[in-house]
Amino acid sequence: QVHLVESGGGLVQAGGSLRLSCAASGRTLSMYNMGWFRQAPGKEREFVAAISRSGVSTDYTDSVKGRFTISRDNAKNTIYLQMNRLKPEDTAVYYCAATEGPYTIVVITTIARYDYWGQGIQVTVSS
Repeated sequence: QVHLVESGGGLVQAGGSLRLSCAASGRTLSMYNMGWFRQAPGKEREFVAAISRSGVSTDYTDSVKGRFTISRDNAKNTIYLQMNRLKPEDTAVYYCAATEGPYTIVVITTIARYDYWGQGIQVTVSS
């Protein structure tokens, strides 16, 4: 089982930026499709961004497209979520997730397909 630990969250003003990191241990990260999800109070967990095993392909939910960038560094067993021009509606607990996949260039965006999850990290954007 791969163990995932998020870091980099916190409090930021609207329009600001944060970079989340997700460090993986116990397995080689290149074996996994990776994604970021978030859950705001009173709402269901939702897809934010995903990246293929190789890093060549990415996908984003419409509300963050153009503002967020997902990336991975397989040599460091780490993925990142760069969040720019943050809005109060981005406030949520953000989760890193991993799932085994047979393809190196395919992106997985469905929450039910992910098997391994980090503990989550709070991102709060003030107006």
